Amino acid sequence: MAQESDISAWIALFMGLYALGAAMGELRSPGSWAVMLDNFEKGEGLRFLTGIVVLALGAAIYLVNPYNSADWLSVVVTLIGAGMVLEGVVILAWGRPFLHFASLLLGAVNRVWALLAFGIGLVLICVALLRF
Repeated sequence: MAQESDISAWIALFMGLYALGAAMGELRSPGSWAVMLDNFEKGEGLRFLTGIVVLALGAAIYLVNPYNSADWLSVVVTLIGAGMVLEGVVILAWGRPFLHFASLLLGAVNRVWALLAFGIGLVLICVALLRF
């Protein structure tokens, strides 16, 4: 079991792996993120399920991560969890317009977003590994 001091690093590691995997999938198959967002925008059930999952994962991260204002990684992970909760609520309440905006934003620069996610994933993984 993880020590309390390592929880932020573990969360950062798994978020980094997620970002890295998602970015590699988009880079390997360009346009898949745009298709995914289009499916989310059109499907009421999928949009509702996505909102619930994002909200639940964000709440779990927010509640499990030990907040320590002296530890910058702890603060960042807590803010990411809170942001996910907010995103889940927004998807549930205003899903179609929010996802339409996201698809317009993502559709314009697919490769740039994937490379950005790849870089963020690498940074999160490196930060996490340096903390262990």
